[in-house]
Amino acid sequence: MTTTTTAPATATAAVGTPARTGLTSAGLITVLLGAALPIIDFFIVNVALPTIDADLHASTATLELVVAGYGIAYAVLLVLGGRLGDTFGRRKLFLLGLILFTLTSLACGVAPDAATLVIARVAQGAASAMLLPQVLSIIQAGTSGERRSRAIGLFGATGGIATVIGQLLGGALVAANLWDLSWRPIFLVNVPIGLIGLLLARRTVPDSRASNPLGVDRWGTALLAVSLLSLLIPIMEGRALGWPWWSIALLVLFPFAAYGFARVERKLEAAGGTPLLPPALLRTASVRHGLTVAVPFFCTFGSFMFVYAVTLQNGLHLGPLGAGLALTPMAVAYFTTSLVSSHLVTRFGRKIVPIGGLILAVGLLALAGTALLEWPDLSIWQLAPAMVLIGVGNGLAMSTLFRVVLSRVPADLAGVGGGVLTTTQQTSLALGVAVLGSLFASLSVPGVLGYQGAFVLVIGILAALALLVSGLARKLPDPR
Repeated sequence: MTTTTTAPATATAAVGTPARTGLTSAGLITVLLGAALPIIDFFIVNVALPTIDADLHASTATLELVVAGYGIAYAVLLVLGGRLGDTFGRRKLFLLGLILFTLTSLACGVAPDAATLVIARVAQGAASAMLLPQVLSIIQAGTSGERRSRAIGLFGATGGIATVIGQLLGGALVAANLWDLSWRPIFLVNVPIGLIGLLLARRTVPDSRASNPLGVDRWGTALLAVSLLSLLIPIMEGRALGWPWWSIALLVLFPFAAYGFARVERKLEAAGGTPLLPPALLRTASVRHGLTVAVPFFCTFGSFMFVYAVTLQNGLHLGPLGAGLALTPMAVAYFTTSLVSSHLVTRFGRKIVPIGGLILAVGLLALAGTALLEWPDLSIWQLAPAMVLIGVGNGLAMSTLFRVVLSRVPADLAGVGGGVLTTTQQTSLALGVAVLGSLFASLSVPGVLGYQGAFVLVIGILAALALLVSGLARKLPDPR
């Protein structure tokens, strides 16, 4: 098993920080802040799209690109971002990613038209891909034992909480219309937070890199990008554009690109090279089984957040702030559960993920039943019991899933492992929104099922997926 080395004192001193070999509590808080920002920004724009449309007069396809452009750049470059951190230093890439994220957030906030906003969002997604993989790598390299387990559990909790905060904060900022800036504060708020994060990171985040840097797999990087782009672009944009020929052509290309990527990676590993995604990593039980569970889990999570927000605003007319507040019971339950998940895993091991999936399924069925019985007079209080169950289920499953996947990844592959996991997460979130979001959009129109019927049906499908997660999770290795 390889080890991670700490940067020499001279190299670290060059950026104005004394050398460190471990991650302090302050450093952990700083990198978790860095992890939260990209995830918040992936979701914060959801509740602002109607306001952006009214201000910039964007087409439906352009509005979807505001979301999709960020997500596609984010997913495509995550593994490369992890590899660059392993090679050139994780602290250096963390700082660079945070600087670029802050600058691109400013560009989004001052964008004069929709096209400029889309370009800025793509750049923001690329910056996020440089930033986020370093978080797991820094945690893996700077902690060990139970402290590492708790830190990874907190990383998983940060991901879920940041998702909820994104929609809640987005709704609050749009409703507040600060300084008559409409939707722009949802991006501009990142600027002071990013600057604070930079000051903290320079003082608290230790440097580390792989002792045997793997270099850049050019063919693997190109084929992974083609694979993800040929899948994500058509599923995220095809419906809005009426499924033009090129979207179908991209979907046809996807399996060939994916096969080509897998073949190139296997050949490179067999020849003793350094593939972008080492097949040996996927043969690790924790990664293989963990990713099998992660795909349906994050598809469920992403589509739920989208469908719930749209239903509350367009179906129940709660507005952006009301839609955000309706997520508060889930957020509180999620955060509370995540704080104790590490202790529960220590006692019960891998059983926590199946239990979380089961509680999530019960919460989703309770939500569907409430909507079926009380529509259209649903209040936040009537939704709260089901949302608490959904928060508890997600808190148990998500935090533990991150811990399981990374529990047996060697420190020298920490960046690759983190990149693979977060790429799977982002791709699955996009798939869930595209597939089940499109189903919901097509069924919710008058004359078909309407908002109530479409919501109940899709939530029922999500409950079935949660049960699938619970069943698949029984094969997970014990992370203890």
